[in-house]
Amino acid sequence: MSVLKKIIIFIMILLTIIALPAEISKNNVYASPDFNEKKPVKIAVFFDNSNAMYISLLKENLELIQKENENKVEFTFFDGKDNQMSQNESIDNALKQNFDLFIIGIISQKLKDVESILSKIMEKNIPVILNPDPAEEIIKFMKPYKKFVVVGADFEQSGTMQGKIFVDEWNSNKESIDKNHDNILQYIMLKGRIGSPLTYLRTKYSILALNDAGIKTEELSSPECEWIEDCARSSIESLFLKHGNKIEAIISNNDAMAVGAVKALQKYGYNKGDKEKTIPVVGIDGMPAAKDLIQKGFMEGTVVVEPHDLAEALYAIGMNLALDRPSLENTNYNSAKMLE
Repeated sequence: MSVLKKIIIFIMILLTIIALPAEISKNNVYASPDFNEKKPVKIAVFFDNSNAMYISLLKENLELIQKENENKVEFTFFDGKDNQMSQNESIDNALKQNFDLFIIGIISQKLKDVESILSKIMEKNIPVILNPDPAEEIIKFMKPYKKFVVVGADFEQSGTMQGKIFVDEWNSNKESIDKNHDNILQYIMLKGRIGSPLTYLRTKYSILALNDAGIKTEELSSPECEWIEDCARSSIESLFLKHGNKIEAIISNNDAMAVGAVKALQKYGYNKGDKEKTIPVVGIDGMPAAKDLIQKGFMEGTVVVEPHDLAEALYAIGMNLALDRPSLENTNYNSAKMLE
């Protein structure tokens, strides 16, 4: 059996759409959007960091959608560079232009950092999609606005599936993983952005899946690396010098950090194909770089959150909002219950 088939579990994460309450009960079936507008819908997309591995692929897929739907949609991209003030300035400038829709990957999870700029969007009556899910206080603030939708993946599910990859590997290769034979999985958790629901849920449910399977765990460290490969690489290099063979697993909130972890381990001669010198590393996203390492046997696995599917959802729902249609009309997406 190939390494790919033996070790990896690819899961397509269903998108959860937090839509307007009136639309939740609609019976929607999938149909390709057929827009016959005379001019393209202008959509401003505000990324948190365009250099991030997943975001760069999402951007490519949105560009492809534009190419395939010429004269229907026109995307303009803005890079927040992980700086909320910079993103706010970009949104402020975009408000002076004639955009039909804003798609925003909010950087800060604190309402005070975005309240003013979100208020300006609502005052201009511009439809807005937030992706990924922002903090609850931001959703509550936006809830009264009738042109607001959150498009996000099921972070609980992705964390659970990630944990199950480790459960399967522990049950199959416990002797080689449990280096100190204490019947406890000692791990490092590579976390994404501080305060992000995505970080919290992926972290929580990956460990919960292990514990629910009866596997005892012990966290050695949990560096917060903002989804960035280089940060994860330097963090694992340092932690390896501190913990060495005590590290039995590395759980990463995304693939970029997982790839960084593998590269750090390879610096010390680990994760190069020798089973005796391998520390299981599992990420989330299904990025090409991660898949390549998995196929080579250098990385344990990933949970696929396909950027193409997210791009299609943003396009279909975004076009509905921009053209003043129910956000889930002619789609097959599910709507989550809004916060009370």
